[in-house]
Amino acid sequence: MSIQLPKRIWFTGVPGSRWSGIAQTLEQLPGMNISDRTAEREYTHHQYSGHKGAYFGKGMEFPADPNHVDQAWTSQDGCRLIKSHEWIDHIDDIKQMYPNDWIMLVYRPDQSSFAWWHEAGGFQIGYPNYSAYKNSSNMLSEITRTNQLILEHACINNCTWSYFTSKWINDNFKATINVDNVIPDILVTLIKS
Repeated sequence: MSIQLPKRIWFTGVPGSRWSGIAQTLEQLPGMNISDRTAEREYTHHQYSGHKGAYFGKGMEFPADPNHVDQAWTSQDGCRLIKSHEWIDHIDDIKQMYPNDWIMLVYRPDQSSFAWWHEAGGFQIGYPNYSAYKNSSNMLSEITRTNQLILEHACINNCTWSYFTSKWINDNFKATINVDNVIPDILVTLIKS
């Protein structure tokens, strides 16, 4: 039996952390709301599904504003996975404004993330729009800054990092979802109220 999901899970990781694949796996959980998915909000690269659903951030379809996040979904039922690279800059506000919601952090080292983001298309990625990062140098700087904040907030909140596995999903969500490809330099954690 699955556990009671919150209204929202604020989901964050750096570009290239492969967090979008993790998001799509979690969106298979019973009770998840995927009504933010449209053909315009999809990007595929290589054999990967890439991006699906709404992304929030600078230069993207929706700003990373914790006050205005629900408009991307056509239904308000179920749990929404709200994706932004920038939620780490708003963690304290999110915790105060939405004390019953969860926050999920994805960590992958800077260089691995930077390389995968380029492999996935870099500035040619069709959705979401990464033009606000301007150039590769700025992107790497932002990945480094964001990853540092992710680690700091995990430490402040006494989080335990784990690999993203079927067992981790079962331990945290009481659901069985097969994770085919465990990547050894990607770690995940949850901040629950």
